[in-house]
Amino acid sequence: MALFDLLGRRWAMGVVWTLSEQGPCTFRELEAACETISPAVLNTRLKELRAAGLVVKQEDGYAVSKLGREIHTHLLPLSATARRWATWVRRNADPGEA
Repeated sequence: MALFDLLGRRWAMGVVWTLSEQGPCTFRELEAACETISPAVLNTRLKELRAAGLVVKQEDGYAVSKLGREIHTHLLPLSATARRWATWVRRNADPGEA
């Protein structure tokens, strides 16, 4: 449950996902890749993810650790399901609620 708590925090999965997909990034590169993340939130998430062993600091920036890559691998099937769910939500949205 602790892992779900960590990954459920705002932008935590996004940071792991971005570093897994793009490779090592500097703070500024990661901030740009995540687009709407604030520097304060990014700094906090990086500290938390580093403390949890999912992200490491290298000479060329931040990168996912071996454990972070393993988590990303397990999240990949959820990505396809999430896309199908998002399509379902769009099709079934109540126009009165928009």
